[in-house]
Amino acid sequence: MKTVPQISPAAAAALVNPGDTLLVGGFGMTGNPVHLLHALADTRVKELTYIANNVGEPGLGGGRLLRNGQIKKAIGSFFTSNPEAVAAAQSGAIEVELIPQGSLAEALRAGGAGIGGFYTPTSVGTVLAEGKEIKAINGKPYLFVPALRGNVAFIRAWRGDTAGNLVYRMTEQNFNKAMAAAADLVIAEVEEIVPVGTLDPNQIHTPGCYVDYLVQAHLTLDELGTSASIDSGAKKAGDVRLVMARRALAELKPGDVVNLGVGIPTLVADFITPEHGIILHTENGMLGVGPAPEAGGALDYPVNAGKIPVTALPGSSYFDSADSFAMIRGGHVDVAIMGGLQVDEQGNLANWAVPGRPLLGVGGAMDLASGARRLIITMTHTDQKGRAKIVPTCTLPLTALNAVDMIITELAVFAFIDGQLTLIELMPGATLEEVQAKTEASFTVSN
Repeated sequence: MKTVPQISPAAAAALVNPGDTLLVGGFGMTGNPVHLLHALADTRVKELTYIANNVGEPGLGGGRLLRNGQIKKAIGSFFTSNPEAVAAAQSGAIEVELIPQGSLAEALRAGGAGIGGFYTPTSVGTVLAEGKEIKAINGKPYLFVPALRGNVAFIRAWRGDTAGNLVYRMTEQNFNKAMAAAADLVIAEVEEIVPVGTLDPNQIHTPGCYVDYLVQAHLTLDELGTSASIDSGAKKAGDVRLVMARRALAELKPGDVVNLGVGIPTLVADFITPEHGIILHTENGMLGVGPAPEAGGALDYPVNAGKIPVTALPGSSYFDSADSFAMIRGGHVDVAIMGGLQVDEQGNLANWAVPGRPLLGVGGAMDLASGARRLIITMTHTDQKGRAKIVPTCTLPLTALNAVDMIITELAVFAFIDGQLTLIELMPGATLEEVQAKTEASFTVSN
């Protein structure tokens, strides 16, 4: 059995060359190789292409490289969580390539498996598909996504042995597992390194053949950023949003696997009890999400897709981001409840690009909207300026085509019945006249 060399963070950073493509594991700051990144920030290495779900937080993890001007290009799915990344993209200080989160995970998995790329229905018909290859398979359009590889991967594991075998903790698998296979040189930052033979072979997530160097580094609360404590993710919701969340819950049935998007959909979780028998899925790698803990953070608990610490219900499971999105695209998520900016008469959804802001944060929205068996949109009936959000044709950048099954607002519930937008229910206190006045799309009224 080989022995993987153990080196310092500084020695690991010295293995990265100017102009390298660097793969960085983590989801937010969870499972993020923060010590390796900070060591690299202490060097003069620049012109990096940085591939990760996001670019850390301001001054933390990849955010420190960004602040130092060491990143030339960033490829990822969600840059808006770091305002400094947004500013750098807007100023032209860095080049940004936005890719849906599931496509990012699968592109890395393909790169690690020696596959040139793959076809996916995700993002077809959106601005992210412009100029790219589209192929009809069984009568359905699919977008070609090339594989991704890197010169160096920085990943983080919870335990590792001296042969390089790695075990990740809870939702810290995220992008780490795929990135460990998709780089020429892999450096694993590990909380605890144990003698070979200590780890149960059944529990190993990344075999040692992928790992070139180990770096022992202990994680602190300060290095977890906004996931360090449940207090940073406290939700505030008015009565109107809670009513919509309760109505959405009524659409779920026992045994449903459900993914809840950010905003109003996250409030649905507050009303779910064990008696409902609903299984919550979070795209960063967990099935069986429980309620938020009363106290604690990501050192004690898994985190959800909003980077908020949550509990795990009995029977829960953890997996990496590539497997998580395979569940979504493969039709194994029964219902996705998402927020919306616009829905039109064709069931097209626009929910990821806010007018006047850069297109820098798509996350998993496109994968979920096109992959879930049923899509429910919860949103206010009009925007802050009183403009209708249920429209004849979406004018905002699209998330998915012909994907929406139901719309729930504070005024009404609409369903697409035989392809026709249909009003099926008025919410408490609403009138048909008010709904008609605030809805630009044509719709029928159910008996």
